[in-house]
Amino acid sequence: MPFTPTDYQPYDFANRRHIGPSPAEMSDMLGALGVGSLHELIDQTVPASIRQAEPLTGQPMSERQLLWHMRQIAGQNRVFSTMIGQGYHGTVTPPAIQRNILENPAWYTAYTPYQPEISQGRLEALLNYQTMISDLTGLDIANASLLDEATAAAEAMAMAERVSKTKARGFFIDENCHPQNIAVMQTRAEPLGFELIIGAPEDMPSEGLFGAIFQYPGTYGHLSDFSGQMEVLHAQKALGIVIADPLALTLLKEPGAMGADIAVGSTQRFGVPMGYGGPHAAYMACRDAHKRAMPGRIVGVSIDARGNKAYRLSLQTREQHIRREKATSNVCTAQALLAVMASFYAVFHGPEGLKAIAQRIHRKTVRVARGLEEYGFTVAPAAFFDTITVDVGPLREAIFAEAARQRINLRRVGETSLGITLDETTRPATIERLWHAFGIERKAGHTAEYRVPEGLHRRSDYLTHPVFHMNRAETEMMRYMRRLADRDLALDRAMIPLGSCTMKLNAAVEMAPITWPEFANIHPFAPADQVEGYAHMLKDLSAKLCEITGYDAMSMQPNSGAQGEYAGLLTIANYHKARGEGHRDVCLIPVSAHGTNPASAQMCGMEVVVVKSAENGDIDLEDFRAKAEAAGDRLAACMITYPSTHGVFEETVREVCDITHDHGGQVYLDGANLNALVGLAKPGEIGSDVSHLNLHKTFCIPHGGGGPGMGPIGVKAHLAEHLPGHPETGGAAGPVSAAPYGSAAILPISWAYVLLMGGEGLTQATRVAILNANYIAKRLEGAYNILFTGKSGRIAHECILDTRPFAEHGITVDDIAKRLIDNGFHAPTMSWPVAGTLMVEPTESETKAELDRFCDAMLDIRAEIDAVAAGDIDAENNPLKNAPHTVEDLVGDWDRPYTREQGCYPAGAFRVDKYWAPVNRVDNVYGDRHLVCTCPPLEEYLEAAE
Repeated sequence: MPFTPTDYQPYDFANRRHIGPSPAEMSDMLGALGVGSLHELIDQTVPASIRQAEPLTGQPMSERQLLWHMRQIAGQNRVFSTMIGQGYHGTVTPPAIQRNILENPAWYTAYTPYQPEISQGRLEALLNYQTMISDLTGLDIANASLLDEATAAAEAMAMAERVSKTKARGFFIDENCHPQNIAVMQTRAEPLGFELIIGAPEDMPSEGLFGAIFQYPGTYGHLSDFSGQMEVLHAQKALGIVIADPLALTLLKEPGAMGADIAVGSTQRFGVPMGYGGPHAAYMACRDAHKRAMPGRIVGVSIDARGNKAYRLSLQTREQHIRREKATSNVCTAQALLAVMASFYAVFHGPEGLKAIAQRIHRKTVRVARGLEEYGFTVAPAAFFDTITVDVGPLREAIFAEAARQRINLRRVGETSLGITLDETTRPATIERLWHAFGIERKAGHTAEYRVPEGLHRRSDYLTHPVFHMNRAETEMMRYMRRLADRDLALDRAMIPLGSCTMKLNAAVEMAPITWPEFANIHPFAPADQVEGYAHMLKDLSAKLCEITGYDAMSMQPNSGAQGEYAGLLTIANYHKARGEGHRDVCLIPVSAHGTNPASAQMCGMEVVVVKSAENGDIDLEDFRAKAEAAGDRLAACMITYPSTHGVFEETVREVCDITHDHGGQVYLDGANLNALVGLAKPGEIGSDVSHLNLHKTFCIPHGGGGPGMGPIGVKAHLAEHLPGHPETGGAAGPVSAAPYGSAAILPISWAYVLLMGGEGLTQATRVAILNANYIAKRLEGAYNILFTGKSGRIAHECILDTRPFAEHGITVDDIAKRLIDNGFHAPTMSWPVAGTLMVEPTESETKAELDRFCDAMLDIRAEIDAVAAGDIDAENNPLKNAPHTVEDLVGDWDRPYTREQGCYPAGAFRVDKYWAPVNRVDNVYGDRHLVCTCPPLEEYLEAAE
């Protein structure tokens, strides 16, 4: 029949973007499960006792509607030339980096590189980052980024206490540190019992300290050589820490040359926009002696099964899941995508380019200072890099207002002064507008004058590795970025079925606004009348998240899930103190909890009491009750995950909450598995008092190869006044992050997701996530034992496959994970929460075809295991033990008792578009025994292969 307009049926683009299976595919999957409808499956899976009574509200937007709406809101932000400084700077992101890294799904949809064979590209980029930081700071080893400068300073303080050779409890803070850095350190220190002393560096005590920290350059521009302070600290067996601007270090004496033990800071000005506070990659570097106490991830160099160079995560990998409350930190994420951008910024410019940028910024600052001095203004300090302070007396507010009319933001300092910080984006016309605000009319000429003391000039080389001296023609840069991206397996190639780490679609339309100048180029401390668009978004997103979760208030400040845990527990602790019950310090945590849970609790000064699991994986209710009673009036909180960590909706969750409340405690519900709740049940109505929400899981912020993330917390009304505050925005409680709203620049992604889906779309996504997981479990039934199920035999959004029985045939969970690479898949979560198992979460984004491809791969792997068990394939020389296979396995001699085709093209692998791991299986033991965490010279790679 010919098509007529009346035949047209509206296509649900909003849902079909994020929801993989078509209606016909869903029907087939439901048939395989033996249920008549999606609603019937949900009724069998989600306990009626927790189901929400009312559906979520909100109509879905189309992509065109969304982009128009976002443009209107973005237009309410006003982008000024920022001279506020305080650790945030205008910067120029090279278009090649913006397009090929930040806007490239091959980079932003990748997962944390726990499977090194399929992460060689981003691991190399992060090793470049570590090398850059180690070189610039003059210290031996650096990590692959932390969350922000303020929390990095707090981590350094805690690290100093761990490794110092003194029992002293005092910690000195330079009064010239940025206010947000001081405030976050105060928040961290209080529950740990550290005694903080804030003062001028020259007044630092000569005893009673385990460490001290200094800002370089200082928040008001001061430059100081802290070598003398380092000597005083070392004499009392304490550690010295410097918060250093890495761009300034291209000109200034490096912390290592001063004797510093640890350096931290932010790489934001290395091509990463301010974004109203983040995300930005913080760094930490330290002396070799302290490397095993350094928090976060460290990329190291090892070899693969053929002796070829291979990268991997070293030392600290997932220590939270191993050491629990004894972990050195709760940090389990990084800002990998932003660290990659910063490393490419250094590769793009090279050492000469970075130094030239720093020199231009300094010369422009000198030019500004001279113009002000010539007109009678008092400028301080005498020596500076990019920041000066001008005493303007009673003229301050008039000058401040005129600067705003010139679209320039300045910083108020003290009672009569203004702070001015210049950056890479400052143009001569900007300087002339600035002078105009001070009543000066002149042209911005050039000057060769420098105001850095001779003793603070940098004498050492940096960025000497060939990667920082490559041909920087854009063709070569583009190809280098492409080569690294091609070495990785990200969501743009295949499903990443990670249990408890939802890897769902990050839709292109949701990503688009984050690079718009109105969102990207806003200083976090910009005046309120310049950020009305951000204010609107924050208010609306908070309201929508409150509706989804059943909470009454939301804090957007925590910039990772672990930060959310920490902030939530601090909120609980502050609540108890306000009620005169500060003695409550016991936190009940199930043995199956995320490893960051106990680590976060100990950081809040709480005593962790572990609760047993029952045989079916649920919380052992009797053990929970007994331990709550034993804690008595010391019970502060319990931390639970719902649906549970083992992938089931526990029937007793309300009872757990009631027991906790009956003993005066508060319930913290970990939001990692919220993707199985949205639209079906609300944590705040189940009995929980506080949750963190992993926006990089349920709400579509991409994982970026290990970050960025956002972990805002929702609370019931009685906890709202105890949420984190901030020096810039007020609040009774201290801050947990550097910026008031954390990594605000990526919040448009989650807001766009909620607007696109609408209430019914969000709920349907949850239903389909549960459908997809149950379909996988059904298809693998018989081949693999599903370790835990609910009363009706259903699972939630994820399932645990028991691979332990295969150990009797010599096959480990690692062998299965590496073999999946040959099939073209990232492995599920390995050995957690149960050792020797695989935890699978498909999410709602995957189509039936991709689910079937994964199941085919897993069934083929089971057939290979059976062949090993039957003796048909050698127990030590088989496709599983030799996985992953690389292109090198296609050439040369072949002495294996299976064909090349069996090894390289198993079920599920694409014939034409096959993903090839760039290295064979990585030798983890070699990597830790021969620790190399910076780019080594090429001859060392050759020596390693011999």
